[in-house]
Amino acid sequence: MPDTTPPSTPSSTMPPQPSNKPPQASDSAVRDILIGVSGASGMPLAACLLRCLSAMPSVQVHCVISQGAHAVLHTECGAGPELLTPYASRVYDAADLGAGPSSGSWWRRRGTPAAMILVPCSMGTLGAIASGATRNLVQRSADVALKERLPLVLVTRESPLSAIHLRNMLTLREAGAVIMPLSPGFYLNPQTLEDMLLHMCGRILDQVALPHNLGRWPG
Repeated sequence: MPDTTPPSTPSSTMPPQPSNKPPQASDSAVRDILIGVSGASGMPLAACLLRCLSAMPSVQVHCVISQGAHAVLHTECGAGPELLTPYASRVYDAADLGAGPSSGSWWRRRGTPAAMILVPCSMGTLGAIASGATRNLVQRSADVALKERLPLVLVTRESPLSAIHLRNMLTLREAGAVIMPLSPGFYLNPQTLEDMLLHMCGRILDQVALPHNLGRWPG
């Protein structure tokens, strides 16, 4: 099993430069993981997760970033999409509803079907997916993952939650999605923000059955 522990970062919001690992699209053992980024708070986690995935030889990382995410990236990280895109083998325009992930056949083009992680997932995006009224590639890709019965993890970041939010979450959970609030654990005694982010990344990777060594409860 490859060591997927990312190198430490000088700043919790600024991950190190990605490796020059070439894409392995022709390898039948490679698994496509699509990262969707919507306009909610939580961009440091999106950056951390992309960094972790880019270090995995068995994963080809795809990324689509909504327009709403651009402003949040600048607010939380002092940078734009260029903070995230170097970690992806393929980046899609959120307005391109004709891109590969909008088709079910794209998700099953390899021996191991693809998975999608939407991090962070805004409540507006959650509602659009729950209603089936998808208007951009982030939302459409999640819709396709559901209809194809493939892993979809929605990392939500909102508090408190309204009854509408909770109903939308229940609708999506019943449809097969994993609802995973951005709720860091403290039982590993994290010392830094990065420690908390890496622990959350490990829990997300568990949901899409990707092995890692990012720390678990030893009990």
